[in-house]
Amino acid sequence: MATITTISQSVGANRIVPTVAIPYPVGNPGLEAEKEDRLRTDLVDRVMKALTTKVEEPTLF
Repeated sequence: MATITTISQSVGANRIVPTVAIPYPVGNPGLEAEKEDRLRTDLVDRVMKALTTKVEEPTLF
């Protein structure tokens, strides 16, 4: 999970999941609770997909 994906790519991370923002990478306190829960669930779903996908080079999910 990365807020600045270009840095992750430049250091050779093989699986990169973009996050929300630097101060709140896995959430958004400005959202209603239900919407933030959905946002977090979507991030976790993307991470799980990234971890279970075979990659040969840096890949953004």
